[in-house]
Amino acid sequence: MAVFLLSLCNILFNFAIGLFVAKFLGPEEYGRFALGYATAMFVQTGFFDWIRLGATRFYSERIRTAEPALRATLDVGFAAVTAALAAGASLLFLSGANFALSWPLIALAIGVAAANALFDYYAALVRACFDDRLLARLLLVKNVLAFTLMAGGAFALGTAALTLAGGIISLGGSALTARAALRDPASKLSLAQLAIARSLVAYSLPIVGANVLYLAIPLASRSVLAIFEGFSQTGQFSLAFDFGTKAIQAIGSTLDIVLFQIAVALHELRSPAQAQRQIARNLTIVVAMVLPACTGLWLTLPSVEQLAIPEAYRSHFDVLLPLMMTGLFAMAVIQYGISPIFQIEKKTMPLIVAALSACAADPLLLLILPRDEGASRLAIAQAGAMVVALLVLAGFARRIWRRWPRLRDLAAIVFANAVMSLAVLPMRDKDPGLATLIEQAGTGAAVYAAVALGLDVAGLRSLAMSTLRLALARAKTL
Repeated sequence: MAVFLLSLCNILFNFAIGLFVAKFLGPEEYGRFALGYATAMFVQTGFFDWIRLGATRFYSERIRTAEPALRATLDVGFAAVTAALAAGASLLFLSGANFALSWPLIALAIGVAAANALFDYYAALVRACFDDRLLARLLLVKNVLAFTLMAGGAFALGTAALTLAGGIISLGGSALTARAALRDPASKLSLAQLAIARSLVAYSLPIVGANVLYLAIPLASRSVLAIFEGFSQTGQFSLAFDFGTKAIQAIGSTLDIVLFQIAVALHELRSPAQAQRQIARNLTIVVAMVLPACTGLWLTLPSVEQLAIPEAYRSHFDVLLPLMMTGLFAMAVIQYGISPIFQIEKKTMPLIVAALSACAADPLLLLILPRDEGASRLAIAQAGAMVVALLVLAGFARRIWRRWPRLRDLAAIVFANAVMSLAVLPMRDKDPGLATLIEQAGTGAAVYAAVALGLDVAGLRSLAMSTLRLALARAKTL
């Protein structure tokens, strides 16, 4: 529960920082920042993510002591990738190639990629050892520095370049403050083994490849808008996509951090059968949380826009975000619900096939959809591509996986979501604002929880009751 709350608070804090940055930079400069940051995430995923995935899947307190060569290999791998990336970027700069972003912004984006990769790597090590106190410190330092340097820098200076530079300092500074606590005395760099690195890359390559392909779709959309429509349109599109993505990630990734780690522990300490049951339950929980989150975001959109979205973005936000929601739901189910099936089985090649199907569907949908001005066409094509990927990946999963969510649970989730929608929809016509948002959110959460717990979706009612009894028992002992 502590990890869940820490991760949720971290995502919400990032959410707030992003909104402040968008407000203070304005659409055009935010478009440059967003394209630079998207480039950073693309580079990080393609070059560094195998390290984070290796730590998440294979590192543990037992491995830390018994097999120090793993940590040594991860550390050496990170240093080697950073050096190779710096050399490659230098050669590309000397080639004279031109891109949508200026070279200073590209250099800063690569710096953000390396700093964020280091932070994610250290956070994965901490979570694998279930060190909640160190994780809290790591996140606190990062968020305080990010708010000061990124949001504060955007407010004071108003440039994308300096905002990206603030991101590098906040991420790198946070990671460095945890370096001493994360040191493994038995892990000497000389213990690093190429064979271990190869096995980690072999395990991670399909996952990394799939994620890179998924990231390529919105990155291409932003680049196209920057080239043909200008950075202001890129900023409008980016804020809608980033807002929706972070809103869904606030639920999905926080669940994934806890649920997937439980499945890995069950697979290592007990049996594959128990891990399979946990993965099936995890998928049910992901759908049960993400579906009402997407629906609730649409239901409360007028009040959310009024309260959270800077005025310069509002004319596009309420058009673009609803067009993206189906794709955001599909992406969340892929990442947090179905992909763990292939990760736990170490059969990750279908992830690449599903991502390739998305990359093929996106331009085809752009050809089919009627041409219009602005980013609506890109948003629809992007959402359709994610739905195609979800269907393809689910088809592959059906072939290798026997345990799936019960149809009764899925039907109960849809029913609870429908009842929630009927209860909240009439409130959508009220004057947008904080009072309306609180009423909508409170009513929606109460109605959905009552129906879902009443139908005991994924055994959540039993879990809630046992947690309540434990809390009451602890209270009596005080």
